Amino acid sequence: MREALDKEHLRTVYDRTARRYDLQHTFFTARSDQRGRRMVVERAVRPGDRVLDSGAGTGSTALLAAEKVGPGGHVVLFDLSDGMLDVAKAKAEAAGLLDRVEFHTGDMLHLPFDDNSFDAVLSTYSICPLYDPARGALELYRVVRPGGRVGVAHSTHPPKGVVRWLAEQVEGVVWRFPALSLGCRSVSVLPALEQAGGKVVFHRMIGVPLWPFVVFVVEKPE
Repeated sequence: MREALDKEHLRTVYDRTARRYDLQHTFFTARSDQRGRRMVVERAVRPGDRVLDSGAGTGSTALLAAEKVGPGGHVVLFDLSDGMLDVAKAKAEAAGLLDRVEFHTGDMLHLPFDDNSFDAVLSTYSICPLYDPARGALELYRVVRPGGRVGVAHSTHPPKGVVRWLAEQVEGVVWRFPALSLGCRSVSVLPALEQAGGKVVFHRMIGVPLWPFVVFVVEKPE
């Protein structure tokens, strides 16, 4: 796993990229990002839920969740970048969903929420830039209530062989340009959640051969 970008560097990259992030991310993932977001929300969020989207970015996943929870639910958007959250606020206002959402800035490795605070906790394409992705995943697990669900989508490694070798070469080239890579690299966090006691209730690989993503939902036992 490549060494993560410094946190302040990462914040600057996302602040500067915020206005074009949606278009750029969807283009480079061949629209797999949107598919992953829909999968996570469909399987992890229920009407009336209190939801945290950690690494919410421009709000694409959180606003899907806000629609699903309905007027009886609530969604907290949490992100390192004020610039990304400014875009998310504008999108929430345009969608008429400001009354169902709130916004907080901070570090995903140190979530400022009590244990067992949320019915569902989401992280789509936001764990892969973290300095310690497994620790970030365990923070998601900490703040979800027993019986609640953690839904995640992130970059992962292709199967071993020529495709994996090619993917590593491509990642290495893109990594030289933080405005393109956005600090993302292939990671693995599901084992940490399983070791913590999480039960996998959904697991799917999506994306293109050279840039695959894993989408999963883990339930925290009662």
